Amino acid sequence: MKRFGLAIQILIGLILGILVGALFYGNPAVSTYLQPIGDIFLRLIKMIVVPIVISTLIVGVAGVGDFKKLGKIGGKTILYFEIVTTIAIVVGLLAANLFQPGVGVDMTNLQKTDIHSYVETAETTQSHGFVETFVNIVPKNVFDAIVRGDMLAIIFFSVLFGLGVAAVGERGRPVLNFFQGVADAMFWVVNTIMKFAPFGVFALIGVTVSKFGLESLVPLGKLVILVHVAMIFFIFVVLGIIARMSGIRITQLLRILKDELLLAYSTSSSETVLPRIMEKMERLGCPKAIASFVIPTGYSFNLDGSTLYQALAALFIAQMYGIDMPISAQITLMLVLMVTSKGIAGVPGVSFVVLLATLGSVGIPLDGLAFIAGVDRLMDMARTVVNVVGNSLAAVVISRWEGQFDSEKAKKYLGEISSKAA
Repeated sequence: MKRFGLAIQILIGLILGILVGALFYGNPAVSTYLQPIGDIFLRLIKMIVVPIVISTLIVGVAGVGDFKKLGKIGGKTILYFEIVTTIAIVVGLLAANLFQPGVGVDMTNLQKTDIHSYVETAETTQSHGFVETFVNIVPKNVFDAIVRGDMLAIIFFSVLFGLGVAAVGERGRPVLNFFQGVADAMFWVVNTIMKFAPFGVFALIGVTVSKFGLESLVPLGKLVILVHVAMIFFIFVVLGIIARMSGIRITQLLRILKDELLLAYSTSSSETVLPRIMEKMERLGCPKAIASFVIPTGYSFNLDGSTLYQALAALFIAQMYGIDMPISAQITLMLVLMVTSKGIAGVPGVSFVVLLATLGSVGIPLDGLAFIAGVDRLMDMARTVVNVVGNSLAAVVISRWEGQFDSEKAKKYLGEISSKAA
């Protein structure tokens, strides 16, 4: 296996997992023996995400050392995120209107999935609006935020701590060296953990395929295919235009992130690739302060794939029930999604929770989610890839916007990538 690159190893794991899942479809033994392997891999990744974010952010912010400059970066970042996620919602609505995937679907042939856990989560978070989200960014107890993995609160504390380290000058040098050492050590840990990635992918995809099978996929095949096509369109057209405006081709970015995108698609988890895309965006020419701030923040505010899917899925359910959604109702849906997708960011099963918090406000039955929950994992794979590409590109955009993108460093890194591919 050492002769093959990581992408090839993950692809082999993906293919073998699909074959095992299809061969033993409906056999509970697959879940019994493979699920622990997949869970261990995901836990290994989650174990190191918080230390990496804290250490790299403190080092990066201390290097900037200017509160006004950092505030300007934060303002530009949030503005950019809001614009791009709004475009993603519009793309989802247009795709649903043009291709109408829910029209003609026979609900008697669909199997309902229990969504009780999502309903409970939605009930506990639906009172949290946009304002509450910003209030909750400030942690009451930073150690509690770290334990819960509350990324926005962790980012807030790390930024303030980094500014404090910069403010005390030479007295903060030992602290800065400590966190630089932590960051370097944790990236070594990441590279070690990634050697286990093919096995984690094999286990996770094998369990997924053995559970849903082809029978649950066929009736909703049009929706699954349309979601993937819409995601591809968004990457190559929308993000492609943004990338070109930022002085980089989207194909170059995809080539750099090929290992991470394959891993994100296989595991349906953005967290599995967070440390590595931060590292790669720095190597591409983004300053450490911007990459370590923009990318983790994007995991809560810039979920392009998730918002696109939410808009498309909402109209699919309306079409399935024969509910007419005029332009006014779709505009309302878009405005509600713009708020709810931020208000409960970071919640497990966030796409389903956002839909539960949104559908009722525009008169779409919540029960419709139970019909598509069975194949949600397949669509989650596609939206995770879009989330990863969108957040990686965001680091480049903000770096360019701030005039801090290192073009020479980018040219050298792209040259290295091209020579390896050759």
